Amino acid sequence: MTTTTDAPPPMPATSAGGAHVRALPRRVAGAVGAQNTSLIGALIVVVGTFTWLDDGYLTRANMTVIGDTVAVTGLLAVVQTVVIVCGALDISVGSQAGVASVVSAMAFTSTDGNAALGILAAIGVGIAAGVVNGIVIVYGRVNPVIATLATLAAYKGVAQLLAGGRAQGYVLGDDFFIFVARGKILGLSVQIWTLAVVAVAVHVLLKYTDIGRNIYAIGGNDTAARLAGININKYLVSVYALAGVVAAIAGVILTARTGSGQPTSGSEGLELKAITAAALGGCALKGGKGGVGGTLLAVFLLGALENGLNVVGVNSFWQNVAQGALLVVAVVIQQRRNGERAVGLPT
Repeated sequence: MTTTTDAPPPMPATSAGGAHVRALPRRVAGAVGAQNTSLIGALIVVVGTFTWLDDGYLTRANMTVIGDTVAVTGLLAVVQTVVIVCGALDISVGSQAGVASVVSAMAFTSTDGNAALGILAAIGVGIAAGVVNGIVIVYGRVNPVIATLATLAAYKGVAQLLAGGRAQGYVLGDDFFIFVARGKILGLSVQIWTLAVVAVAVHVLLKYTDIGRNIYAIGGNDTAARLAGININKYLVSVYALAGVVAAIAGVILTARTGSGQPTSGSEGLELKAITAAALGGCALKGGKGGVGGTLLAVFLLGALENGLNVVGVNSFWQNVAQGALLVVAVVIQQRRNGERAVGLPT
């Protein structure tokens, strides 16, 4: 007699496919990251809210305005990400941009309209300012917050002294500066393309090079990094020099926007916006954690919020309140996620 065994019925093809479909959102969220997913959600809410309040908000023209507005802040926030990941902070980037703006216009004017020399002079000043920051911190053994708070005031004073307290030169008679201020490539402004190129370069530096891995290592545990043979002093000075270069690029864009070298106008408060964007984007202020993607999302979130508040007629003073509140919220969220003990409270 033949014995037969009933085989279990095959799983329906749709069941396996359905499981894959259901798992897809989790995979996408895992790839994007919880922090970035939250920022994307917040950006959607902000855009949706202001679109509902004003029909003119979600238009191509207004999106272009937002993009151009955040370009300078984005540049400074991207390089601030590198500084913070390295376990430091640069509060002076806005003042460095102001100095670079003045120097670029003055060099342009004094060389009979040579834009290349104006840009090179600005970048040279940016490197020098960044190196000074690094030397004060490394060899003067000054806390980065105190050191760059001091140079924030010093560089602002230098910009005002060089400019005599007023705008310098006029650059919008030059084709290059006109191109930077108003030019477009594939429908996007040159300023946005500049931000994109710098962001991609910094992302590659941090994520795919030994230099980037060493920067994360220094920020994560400087003692272990030193024992591993990493020259922390060299890296810190170099990171601040890089911050100076990018601040100089931001300064040149400010010069092109305004048509002249501006010692403070346009650069005032940029350092707070850059730090807020980096913190909102997931940079741990103690170092060792963060990335360019989250910072850029935070930059556009802040830009969309600021523009929306302007569109609906909210007083600019309240915008400053909102910006400060966002920075506090970002730091509180970081503290909670890291399990940090509240100061003065029992564990």
